[in-house]
Amino acid sequence: MKHNLSQKQVSIIYGIAILFCFLPFISPAIALVMGLLLSLLGLKYNKITKYTSLALQTSIVLMGFGMNLTQVVSASKIGFIDTAISVVLVMSVGFLLTKLLHVDPKIGTLISAGTAICGGSAIAAISSVINPKSSEISFSLVVVFILNAIALVIFPVIGHYFNLSQETFGTWAAIAIHDTSSVVGAGATYGTKALEIATTIKLIRALWIIPLSIVTALFQKEKNGKIKIPWFIGLFVASIVIAYILPGGQVLFDNLNWLGKRGMVIAIFLIGSNISLAEAKSAGFRSFALGILLWILVGTVSFIALTAHL
Repeated sequence: MKHNLSQKQVSIIYGIAILFCFLPFISPAIALVMGLLLSLLGLKYNKITKYTSLALQTSIVLMGFGMNLTQVVSASKIGFIDTAISVVLVMSVGFLLTKLLHVDPKIGTLISAGTAICGGSAIAAISSVINPKSSEISFSLVVVFILNAIALVIFPVIGHYFNLSQETFGTWAAIAIHDTSSVVGAGATYGTKALEIATTIKLIRALWIIPLSIVTALFQKEKNGKIKIPWFIGLFVASIVIAYILPGGQVLFDNLNWLGKRGMVIAIFLIGSNISLAEAKSAGFRSFALGILLWILVGTVSFIALTAHL
């Protein structure tokens, strides 16, 4: 779509949109839609969109300040095996389905990572390693966000229908729902204990970003003959450790964590603004089918495994 606006005027629009991203009710999904709308209107501001990758990486590092190392260690005793099996299963099946469905390898990797670990954050982290097109990142985010929204609504309904305990539901939600916010939402809807369990186990699942990013970087080396070191993962770990050894800085760390979350929203807005309709169409139905199949797989298998003894 054509427009008569100058780049200066477009920059003002982008500035206002970025300020909106700091508002608490602007979720990553809403930010992505905002970006997509600007793209459809032909409003692109290349001077800022080139910093998208840096924004993603910086946001992940800042969010590390919000992770409590003591809780991480405690949670690892509760849900490490469950999350490990889930992540390995989803990534393995995702790789096979990507081949079988003839899905673009980068989209397949992003959707698999988003399903296996923590939705948008995992997609952001892996994107920084494999350098996909904006359209590939956007499409992967759309798939994950849509399924995420559905899970937030139907998981508590399913839990009540099968009369799941608070503990069982919390564990299931943490393993089978993509994004942390939806895990927390579903857990809170189901009950206090479910929320506590879901949040704790989700914490461990999120940490799988670290080994997955490193393995992906090594895999890229095999393909390209060079390794792209995911430096931000080291800083992510460092931010968790710093927050632990300097408890007096909790207020500062909370603010940095908030800034990281808002930065992620801004980065996803920029991703959406840099997509073209033609590129989105090229992703195709098969990519969406991949996301749906993986989501059903992890939800069904984890549900059966957790309820088999009941």
